[in-house]
Amino acid sequence: MITVGIADDEALVRSGLAVLLRHEPGFEVVGEAADGLAALALVRERHPDVLLMDIRMPGIDGLEATRRLVGDPAAAGTRILVLTTFDHDENVFAALRAGASGFLPKDTEPQRLLDALRTVADGEALLAPRATRRLIEEFRRTAPVAPPSRRLEGLTDRELDVLRAVAAGLSNAEISERLVISYATTKTHVSRLLSKLGARDRAQLVVIAFEHGVARPSAAD
Repeated sequence: MITVGIADDEALVRSGLAVLLRHEPGFEVVGEAADGLAALALVRERHPDVLLMDIRMPGIDGLEATRRLVGDPAAAGTRILVLTTFDHDENVFAALRAGASGFLPKDTEPQRLLDALRTVADGEALLAPRATRRLIEEFRRTAPVAPPSRRLEGLTDRELDVLRAVAAGLSNAEISERLVISYATTKTHVSRLLSKLGARDRAQLVVIAFEHGVARPSAAD
């Protein structure tokens, strides 16, 4: 059973998501929140596996709530999945930086949302395919190209190749095909990257790759 919390300031959105999840086997809605403070309380009291988080909420917004939850040991077991109108929301990158495990546009099809919740609950990151491209474009526009960091000195050449591929938005299967390695080997490399770089998940690897100069705009072409 995957337990889910819903944080959104629009009652209609919360109700729609709750109805969807309550009619889907394998999911349980453990609470709803209309603002960031209520989202903090929901996670600390109910400990959902995944929190669906709207970024734009009154008071403490979803971005600040994400920062606080990621730094709170009491919320360590909860993954945050951001729902956003991405085309008009410049804060998605900041949410990933803060520790969100992924994001989806609010117009995502119901089945895609359910699959995303399962993915995030399993400990994987979720970057929606069409939104991933927009995210990389946002990196191009706003992120300065940094020199390689000493933080990356312990990585092998192959691990650096995999990190660049992750930053380009490729799945494990696509990475395996591009680098001509097995799927199992790709998963091992990704796991080692997470461990060596102290990243929570795949979304954080994307952030690290751009912030430390491993991924450059051409990597996404």
